[in-house]
Amino acid sequence: MRVISDFHIHSRFAMACSESINLNGLMASAETKGLTILGTGDFTHPEWISEIKRDLEEHNETGFYKIKGSKSKVRFVISTEVSTIFTKNNSVKKIHNIILMPSVESAESLNDRLNKYGKLSSDGRPILSMSAPELVETVFEVERNAFVFPAHAWTPYFGVFGSLSGFDSMKDAYEDQEKHIHAFETGLSSDSPMNWRISKNDKYTLLSNSDMHSLEKLGRSANIFEIDEEKLSYNSITKAIKNNDGKVLKKTIQFFPEEGKYHYDGHKDCKFSINPETSSITKCPVCGKKLLTGVLHRINSLADRPAGFIPENPIPYTKIVPLKEVIADVIKKGTFSVAVDRIYKDLTSIWTEFDVLIDVDPMSIAEKSTKEISDAIVNMRNGSITIKPGYAGIFGEIDLLNRNKGVKEIEQGQKML
Repeated sequence: MRVISDFHIHSRFAMACSESINLNGLMASAETKGLTILGTGDFTHPEWISEIKRDLEEHNETGFYKIKGSKSKVRFVISTEVSTIFTKNNSVKKIHNIILMPSVESAESLNDRLNKYGKLSSDGRPILSMSAPELVETVFEVERNAFVFPAHAWTPYFGVFGSLSGFDSMKDAYEDQEKHIHAFETGLSSDSPMNWRISKNDKYTLLSNSDMHSLEKLGRSANIFEIDEEKLSYNSITKAIKNNDGKVLKKTIQFFPEEGKYHYDGHKDCKFSINPETSSITKCPVCGKKLLTGVLHRINSLADRPAGFIPENPIPYTKIVPLKEVIADVIKKGTFSVAVDRIYKDLTSIWTEFDVLIDVDPMSIAEKSTKEISDAIVNMRNGSITIKPGYAGIFGEIDLLNRNKGVKEIEQGQKML
């Protein structure tokens, strides 16, 4: 069976997150989108872990959880994101880390240990005064079947490889605990081909997750597994990730990195951005302040392989634009407008969102919506779209029908595997 997962999400207790996020809402949104496995997010927060304990129960001793009494096939894995802030080489380091746990009990035990490093109730993604190696060591002292990986690895401020992190390798960041790191999250501003250019990262599995702060953003990046239903468990999924097993981890679903908000170099206040591949500018020409080095620039600086390099037996990928964004771009309405929501509900009453974006025949989509929407989805699937890249915290602007040619067109050579 096809299993689509999103391991990195947040609750309403995390900073800048929607107040409408609850476990039942997550389950309903996952069903609409076609997701099978969701991280719970934020298990370190005392109020959220209480809701997890109240509303979820383990499903058939698999290490996955479900809403109590529900017949839904949506499963939850106990997860959280934590921010480690520490000093190394006389410099302050900040790394965001994702933690998966096989049980609520092990999550509670970890919370007891982490509580002395920061106030867990202050944020769903707590700030911990401990190093990344200390965090990993603590996690595995509590639970040997835990799974830890760096979140949005290239984000300038909090990514393990971000331009402001000061780390050029996983070993440098996690020291002797790097032995427990088997994967990392590409984030919204990089994709598989960008990461394939760095040979020392070949040993790590590339994961794609949404890092969503509202239900609408759930699944904007995800992972596709193929596994028999009776074999589906926390252990089988984490084992497949550790082993980069292409027979089980079949594909990742990724954001177009140009749409990510840290792809290009730029300065947010002055609304200035620059392609680092065509310019060596490092200061904003408007105000003179230093530009924020984006993900494309950072990867280019560490790459030891040419653009377009494909490793042996890579995990395939596809890129999507969330369906509401597709509809909004086509009909020129706001993503959260009534008109967009009506078309979205019409389509997802027949298919899941992932079915529409990835699988459904274009003619069928046109029959149930419009030919323009169908054309936009075909362009998205082919990578034949136009994007004004994001920078310095500003998301890119996407044009699925190529109405504004000449801004930034995704080249055909970058089609998805």
